[in-house]
Amino acid sequence: MLQLSGQDASFVYLETPHTPMHIGSVGIYDPSTAPGGFVRFKDVLKFIGERLQGARSFRQRLVRVPFDLDHPYWIEDPEFDIEFHVRHIALPKPGDWRQLCIQVARLHARPMDLNKPLWEFTIVEGLDNVEGLPPGCFALVSKVHHAAIDGMSGVEMSAAVHDLDASMTPPKEEDDWSPEHMPNVADLLMRSYFNSLRQPMKIVETIGRSLPGMAKLTASVSKGDVSLANTKMAPKTRFNGKVSAHRVWDAVPFKLADVRAMKEAVPGATVNDVILAVVGGGLRKYLDDKGELPAESLTAMAPISVRGEGEKAALGNLVSAMVVPLGTQIADPLERLRYVHEAAVNSKEMTNAVGARTLADYSQLVPAGLAGLAARLYTRVGAANAHAPVYNTVVTNVPGSRVPMYFCGAKMVAMYGTAPVFDSMGLINPIYSYGDTIAISFTADRKMLPDPEAYADALRYSFTVLKAATQAAPAPAAKPERPTQKPAKTPTAAGRKPATKQGAA
Repeated sequence: MLQLSGQDASFVYLETPHTPMHIGSVGIYDPSTAPGGFVRFKDVLKFIGERLQGARSFRQRLVRVPFDLDHPYWIEDPEFDIEFHVRHIALPKPGDWRQLCIQVARLHARPMDLNKPLWEFTIVEGLDNVEGLPPGCFALVSKVHHAAIDGMSGVEMSAAVHDLDASMTPPKEEDDWSPEHMPNVADLLMRSYFNSLRQPMKIVETIGRSLPGMAKLTASVSKGDVSLANTKMAPKTRFNGKVSAHRVWDAVPFKLADVRAMKEAVPGATVNDVILAVVGGGLRKYLDDKGELPAESLTAMAPISVRGEGEKAALGNLVSAMVVPLGTQIADPLERLRYVHEAAVNSKEMTNAVGARTLADYSQLVPAGLAGLAARLYTRVGAANAHAPVYNTVVTNVPGSRVPMYFCGAKMVAMYGTAPVFDSMGLINPIYSYGDTIAISFTADRKMLPDPEAYADALRYSFTVLKAATQAAPAPAAKPERPTQKPAKTPTAAGRKPATKQGAA
């Protein structure tokens, strides 16, 4: 048995019939590379079954403590059945992109059975009329509960069911998996009792680790290296209220080479900065077209992985986060990119000062019963409609493979992302890269975003105008060489050195 962290357990507590808390992906495959030029469903079952040992999440299920007195546990499921988790459907003719988007949204909207291992794969056949794809392609729509994986560990799970060639060679490592017995109630309650005795020490340790970071942050603010100007609640938008049970989904691919070229227009800018600026421009156009654009900048929460080298295959979530303004109040796309870059640098400095790992550890301090009760009450009373949001949307970047990957002998030709929405945050933008492509996918509440094609068009427009602006911009000046000797200090009116901004790492 392995107990969930406070962060992992929070996704279980947030789960309601209207807010299923799973993430996933939409991989599209060309079966012409498979043996015989086609893929049968029984081949898919065999292929996945031979690779289950590649990720622990495949055969582990939740066991909840009575009354949620403590965080749940993972056990090896004694009733595991692969055919429950791998499903098979087909699109009706003509099998176009819009039909696939609707089907992905329907699959994503359905909660998973929390009494089974928390993943589902659905093979969707019939993609015969999708622009840019050969007829006969199929999609693999995956769903994995956020309690089991974050974006980075999801990459490890995806790698378990993909090969680097079409040979379909089974893995060499032996599968030594064995099921566990279901724990009894008395055992769970006894574990809960001893964990509660250790809770005060956890609080002291976590606070002790955060004190040096708080002191560092205070010093950075006083010197002017870090600004607190943007640390305020986000403006209210149509995406920030109580969500319904229905979803929409779409994805917009771009050339990764174009994104890398665009970042060169702003010294120190990153691919993430460009994507955030594109999302900001897309939100600006979408809301402005509806007469709903706030005067203040919308903000995005960007997850930060805190996984160490030895934790890449670890179960669950090892993430912190930073909040970045998206520059939606700025009409000029190049100025928006500069604004987003500076804001991202500042947010990273704030997070690094305290320590991303320490911030993630704070989730352990909330008692399990209180966390579950608070999550349920927040949803039932519709509290999301009564307060300003902490952030407006989420933009999460999941790096993918640069080389071709194969599922059951079929070559992957595209990869997109899905992610959960919840009360106060009805739009999320997973960013997936694969090969020479980077795609902005989005999942949203259908009542908040009834016209997903309009938002997709807004993202394309934002990308196009930013690309044109960066191409027209003069080449940035080369950075001056550092002097061999430090210049004499020039006191300011306050008697201190002038503050300087730090560039991105």
